[in-house]
Amino acid sequence: MSQTVQSSGDHAPDENRRDFLILATTAVGVVGTGMALWPFVDSMNASKDVLALASVEVSLSNIPVGQAIKVMWRGKPVFIRHRTEREIKEADDVALNELVDPQTDDARVEKKEWLILVGVCTHLGCIPMGTATGETRGDYDGWYCPCHGSHYDTSGRIRKGPAPLNLEVPTYSFLTDTSVKIG
Repeated sequence: MSQTVQSSGDHAPDENRRDFLILATTAVGVVGTGMALWPFVDSMNASKDVLALASVEVSLSNIPVGQAIKVMWRGKPVFIRHRTEREIKEADDVALNELVDPQTDDARVEKKEWLILVGVCTHLGCIPMGTATGETRGDYDGWYCPCHGSHYDTSGRIRKGPAPLNLEVPTYSFLTDTSVKIG
């Protein structure tokens, strides 16, 4: 029996076909895996209700001088106060060495007459009083947290009590003279 040796050129069509099948199978596997994983990856994106809370636009036209309102942003209360000339002067006249968390009023506001703060006490996360008409505003005419006795001034800076930091100033920008975007 004689054995015939085939040249390598005889197997070239089979090898090309095998390479194509491997490539096609790999491509289908990659696309299939991507399609199977996409819902899981997409579920990690923020939902529409969360994205809606990422920023809030507030009209300032209905806030008279000397009054404040509370709006919700990212699940937290935000205080917006239309400050009087007296409140602005009181905030400017404070010596930094008197403050627990030294910060100038200018560093906390974009426009002197508008003070915008996250309304969460920096001690234990309570919501200070002083936004609604008739509420106690503390010893410094700003906000007062009755839970543990923290007093904030007319710039939202801690002046007395256990709170270690000033009320937080959120990121905001004025869209017009009568509207602001928080977040």
